[in-house]
Amino acid sequence: MPDIEALRPHLRSGLWFGGDYNPEQWSDEVLTEDVELMKRAGVNTATVGVFSWASIEPSPGEYRFDWLDAAMDRLHAAGVGVVLATPTASPPPWFSRLHPEALPVRPDGTRLSHGSRDTYNPAASAYREAAKRITTVLAERYRDHPALVLWHLHNEYGTVSHGPVTDAAFRIWLRDRHGSLEVLNRRWNTAFWSQVYSDWEDITALAPTQYLPNPAQVLDFKRFSAETLLSRLKDQLEIVRRITPGVPTTTNFMLPTWNHYDQWAFAREIDVVSIDHYLDDEGPEGETHVAFAADLARSFNGGRPWLLMEQSTSLIYDYAGGRMLVKEPGRIRRNTYQYLARGAMGSLFFQWRAPLVGAEFFHSAMVPHAGADSRIFRELSELGVELGRIPEIAEPPLSGPVIQAKVAIVWSAEAWWSAETRAMPSSDIAFLPAVRAVHTALSHLGQLVDVVSADSDLSAYRVVLVPSLLPTTDEQQNRFADFVRSGGHLAVWHLAGSVDENLHVRTGGYSAAFAEVLGIRVEEHVPLRSDDSVTLSDGTRAESWTEVVHLDGAEAVVTYTDDAHPVIPSGSPAFTRNRFGTGLAHYLSTRPDAAGLTLHLRRILAEADVPQDNPLVSEHVELVRRNAGEHTYLFAINHSDRDCHVEAHGFELLTQTSVDGALLIAGGDVRIVREHSVPTPEEDN
Repeated sequence: MPDIEALRPHLRSGLWFGGDYNPEQWSDEVLTEDVELMKRAGVNTATVGVFSWASIEPSPGEYRFDWLDAAMDRLHAAGVGVVLATPTASPPPWFSRLHPEALPVRPDGTRLSHGSRDTYNPAASAYREAAKRITTVLAERYRDHPALVLWHLHNEYGTVSHGPVTDAAFRIWLRDRHGSLEVLNRRWNTAFWSQVYSDWEDITALAPTQYLPNPAQVLDFKRFSAETLLSRLKDQLEIVRRITPGVPTTTNFMLPTWNHYDQWAFAREIDVVSIDHYLDDEGPEGETHVAFAADLARSFNGGRPWLLMEQSTSLIYDYAGGRMLVKEPGRIRRNTYQYLARGAMGSLFFQWRAPLVGAEFFHSAMVPHAGADSRIFRELSELGVELGRIPEIAEPPLSGPVIQAKVAIVWSAEAWWSAETRAMPSSDIAFLPAVRAVHTALSHLGQLVDVVSADSDLSAYRVVLVPSLLPTTDEQQNRFADFVRSGGHLAVWHLAGSVDENLHVRTGGYSAAFAEVLGIRVEEHVPLRSDDSVTLSDGTRAESWTEVVHLDGAEAVVTYTDDAHPVIPSGSPAFTRNRFGTGLAHYLSTRPDAAGLTLHLRRILAEADVPQDNPLVSEHVELVRRNAGEHTYLFAINHSDRDCHVEAHGFELLTQTSVDGALLIAGGDVRIVREHSVPTPEEDN
């Protein structure tokens, strides 16, 4: 993790507010109007150059900076800092013509043509060198420009490519990882189906095959692809840090749906984690979606303030229905404060001005097609001016993380990739739905949450939840055991720990990496059909998956009943708990429905004596405490249309009034209280 203290003088104070800006697409008349509108809206940050490679370098080695020079100067004169992007996510047409080998290739061998974004193969040497050149040229040009406040390297890393160029790079990576074909053959178990490799040249990067591919090879290819993207990021980091030392760096994660790289590995390299996040639900679950993304971003950033690089102004994607739904009045503001409450150092939007034509010409914007005389621009202007009055909430805490969470969920890119392995007992074991369901249930219980790596120090948490972690190393197995032995409360879901890092099944019973801690032996998996469910002894329902579980020191908390599969006798353990050292370990051998999951998590939290962070959650009021500077700030966000009262003591920032007791939060409104003192852990209890 970079030394953020050394970079602190270069990070502007206050809340960052603005969005993606594309001056290369507009006339001087529009650009002049933009500056005036930005001032009116309280914009202090603009992300420039994200997809501008063809505008900067219209032909090989010919650079045009007139438009970018003018934009940087104009924005600086208006008091707007520039997040300058390297344009490497979208090479220009001439590059694709001169280097067709650097175009992306699908698994079936189809080479994609130019005509969209992300038309590159990250493993191609021509692309790598061209990306380094354009990054160097940009850094040298603007190294001393006073508008530059942050480097935005690339955009939404995630392109994966196949074909001969990738095959060659994959073989080099495999040599480095495994050392010899003998080791690779053993780890991949290539004796199965006569796949033993005697020459490195026989290995390809997952071209389509007759039936099922080798799962260990598939996982290694995903690891290789992730490390290739990480290497491209490191290329750019080396350049900008050498030429512009002290200027912070970021690259935007697309959360939570893109998982083509290891977020923990990326976060260790950059200075500030930034994310792009778009709501996927127009109902109340949209609010839990915001909380999920914000908790991920803060956690990836080591508990420090992070940047919301993109959110939409009014758009909610209905991917399944193929529609762009609209946020109701006031939701932009409430969502923005949700991100800020959970650690964001600002809110940027995609994008500043809606384009008149192009692939995303109906995407929402701060200045919509209707112009400044519009509901959206008025709402955003009011928000920008309001945020400008409360810069203190963006101060990094003097000590400790932005949020004090006692509960953590384990997040692992490799667990995600492994759950996608074909020929599993059930296709209904995807990583993201399992993790998000647990986070959602905790949100409904009014609980603040961090996410942690399986390799993290877990000692700061009372409860650690493992909804999905199919591969588990011996080191991780010991780490979880030590956590429970030392008094922690661990909850593990079915399948977790069933294989090692090479996808070799651990023998003696499933979930074997956790078996000793859990005090159980899992004899048999019993997947359910997609429309089936079972009744549990506490009256709740469970679906998707069941198991034959034997107690080996643990006790059954909830059992299966008569409607379980015949191989599971009525009364068999479904949820268990086990005393291990001075802690407790819980096992969930089936997937409870939303009500059952909430009920069981409530049991686990109660046993761990974890206090509820938000007692008003049932009233659709969100209460979050953020640490900033030497104070704590209580954010009260009312997602309902009913007025409510919150117990608060301190100074309310938005109304500039003191409060000592009941604070009114009108329906749909927000209040932020600078509390009198930082609560101690004893006071929290």
